[in-house]
Amino acid sequence: MPEAPEMQVVAEFLDSNLPGKTTLDAKVLKPSVVRSLCGDLNEDISGRTFESVRREGKFLLMGLSGERHIVINPKLTGGLQHCPSRTRVQKRTCVRMKLDGGVDLRYTDDRQMGQFYYVQNGQVEEVPGLAEQGPDVLDDFSFDEFADRLKGFHGEIKGVLTRGRVISGIGNAYADEILFDAMVYPFKRRKALSNDELQRIYRSSRSVIENSIEQVRERMGDRIDHKVRDFLLVHNRGGEPCPRCGKKITELRANQRITSYCRSCQPGMLLKN
Repeated sequence: MPEAPEMQVVAEFLDSNLPGKTTLDAKVLKPSVVRSLCGDLNEDISGRTFESVRREGKFLLMGLSGERHIVINPKLTGGLQHCPSRTRVQKRTCVRMKLDGGVDLRYTDDRQMGQFYYVQNGQVEEVPGLAEQGPDVLDDFSFDEFADRLKGFHGEIKGVLTRGRVISGIGNAYADEILFDAMVYPFKRRKALSNDELQRIYRSSRSVIENSIEQVRERMGDRIDHKVRDFLLVHNRGGEPCPRCGKKITELRANQRITSYCRSCQPGMLLKN
């Protein structure tokens, strides 16, 4: 799942390359992912110029001339490809937009779980899930604000972080990294967390994401469809030695999600928190 580090680097790249580019043609190849509130996508978007690109949590928003917006929620397997128009179209390509200058912007999605919205500016807040997000993980909010937002949640802390209501932009992989950095057991319930643990999660949330953005930016370059997570310390590294204590990293799989953590550095009991 693309999370804040990947989405931030993609947004930066597109904001440097898209504004001023005009859409010459658009083709929907997999209609199941497209939600157009402005009629036929191809007819309406042709001739419009990209004006801005920004990230909000796990959403990517692209402003176009004539008060139009593309809002993308990539969910589990969605992504973007910026490439020469002559590049072979992959089977996973859902939307293809030809731009002037001989380049394409393509939305790809292996499992067609993401959503590609085409809306008028006044309809942006109607995109499901966008307005319900908490403050972005890179926003300036205090520890007290963070702790106060947590009070309405009672489940396991990893699930609370990935839900996006307390802070947005964190998914499965980076929740593992944040909780490892904070040395907090991922299945510990919110009510059982000490003030010190909350402070550590608050600090780690920002520092891990900021450091990861630097790593992704360096590795990704202009290949914005390339997934780079080789630098992660624990996520998806089950059985490997913990970089902090050397003991084996534990990996649990449930509901198509992996949770990776160190039992020594992040002690806790699976059934009792």
